[in-house]
Amino acid sequence: MTTTQSETYITEINDLDKKGSGRAVVWRDIGEVNPRKLKLTIPQTLPGEKVRVTVGQPERKRTRVMPEEIVEAHPERVEAPCPHFDRCGGCVWQHWKYTGQLNQKTNHVKKVLEEQGFDSSLVHDTIGMEDPWRYRNKMEFTFAPDGSLGLHELGNFRKIISLETCLIAGKEMVEATMEVADWAKDYELSGYNKDSHEGLLRHLMVRQSFATGEVMLGLFATESPTGELEAAAKDLEERITKNFPQVKSLMWFKNTDWADRTQAEETYNLAGRDFIYDEMLGYRYRIWFDTFFQTNPTQAQKLVELALEMAQPKETEKMIDLFCGVGTFSLPFANRVGKLAGIEIVETSIESAKRNAKDNGIDNTYFLAKDARRGIDEVLESFGIPELLLLDPPRSGAGGKVMRRIGRAQPERVVYVSCNPDSFAVDIKELEPFGYELVEVQPVDLFPHTMHVECVAILINKM
Repeated sequence: MTTTQSETYITEINDLDKKGSGRAVVWRDIGEVNPRKLKLTIPQTLPGEKVRVTVGQPERKRTRVMPEEIVEAHPERVEAPCPHFDRCGGCVWQHWKYTGQLNQKTNHVKKVLEEQGFDSSLVHDTIGMEDPWRYRNKMEFTFAPDGSLGLHELGNFRKIISLETCLIAGKEMVEATMEVADWAKDYELSGYNKDSHEGLLRHLMVRQSFATGEVMLGLFATESPTGELEAAAKDLEERITKNFPQVKSLMWFKNTDWADRTQAEETYNLAGRDFIYDEMLGYRYRIWFDTFFQTNPTQAQKLVELALEMAQPKETEKMIDLFCGVGTFSLPFANRVGKLAGIEIVETSIESAKRNAKDNGIDNTYFLAKDARRGIDEVLESFGIPELLLLDPPRSGAGGKVMRRIGRAQPERVVYVSCNPDSFAVDIKELEPFGYELVEVQPVDLFPHTMHVECVAILINKM
């Protein structure tokens, strides 16, 4: 007979899931002939640890619980420095010594490549950061229904915890965020309720260039900063411009869509420009609120340097930059090849790439706003077969159709920049039948204290 009472277990963490939480198994006696297997997800635990947990609802086959006690700790367990770590969903590995995090990321890259039949010895040790804190140049904070500002609670997308600090964001970004939080509190402005779809303030996006120091603040709300809100908006402008001279862009975006993302139906420029300047490897970029730009500039520069080192571009060569975005890789490569074509489905990013090339005096580029597969066909027809192709796809990967199209095009060298080792391993497997050999994989840690890891890899056409 099934019972609903809670039970306490001491169990061992077997491994980690894709979100960085520990996984364990317990066997429950539910009064039947055989015990029932219950799979547990246990955040803030490490492989090999023994932990005490209490679980209920034995009718489930899997459940998520927090550890009540670490009975036997991992030797690399450390005290998390952030006061919000126990509840905040922003970082999942602050309790793990940084060298341990890096080893886990290296091993994960090796594992997924081995599963696809590749030689894991081609994977180098993950390149970490000398200082793995204050590394993010972009944060998106969310308003709770009561108007407080913070991040989503660990494992609970509906609940927002208000923050006093954030140790992975720049100090000036955090200080400006706290100023906006105080402003919202002073005016008793409501936050957006995801269930009732009522309330005013939705998100605050904060961006800062580590190279120029310029900051952008973007406030997303369900109403325009006019009428009854005009005085409050004017006061926000005065507070920010007085206390934060590094803020060169203060924007108010109206967004009434039910989807919980930072998008704009109407745009209001409260102060400064509608963009900020950023720089990487000596190239200058204009960054708008919806511009994709690597959020860890220190390690992003390392990605570009590694890609250049692996690719060995030549002045006589043609190159395609697939999923080129605003030209993060395009600009430094364009100065080293004869001609470069960039392909990106987001039209605003292509316009930014064109503008960034012009701002940097680069005139040997051609940027096309099209999806990857059709874009390759169009570029090949007018451009010819490139010696070099670089792709930096989203987390979902490029996909089999795109990878096979690359294989049929037969560039001499393919450089793959990945933000997801799982999709990366599946993608490059598609190139094997076309004669490509994986030569080298270099993981790079762009997101310390999370499970994410980036990779730069090169494949050579042996046919």
